[in-house]
Amino acid sequence: RIVFPDNGRQWKDWKQASMCYSGNKIQTTKYTFFTFLPLNIFEQFHRLGNLYFLFLVVLSWFPQVGAFHREITTLPLIVVLLASMIKDAVEDYRKHQSDKKINFSKARVYDK
Repeated sequence: RIVFPDNGRQWKDWKQASMCYSGNKIQTTKYTFFTFLPLNIFEQFHRLGNLYFLFLVVLSWFPQVGAFHREITTLPLIVVLLASMIKDAVEDYRKHQSDKKINFSKARVYDK
């Protein structure tokens, strides 16, 4: 933390020091518009249940092992992934709206 006295002389130094630090905005969202799909898929396949369904889908593509049709085996994985993606997207959008509301709210600055 850098503290500058308020005597007017240090204004130039304050401008230079403040450019090195990020802003004062709150950001609790995980995703952006462009990173949602890759990051969400990456997180989905860290869950053991999704890896199990993926393993079954891969096995169903081999004719010697496949007991069901490929599409039937793929369906549960797609349903679970889509439901989780929709839930994560709605949750992240609500976080974004809350952050936006907080970041644009009025603040009181106390000065001597």
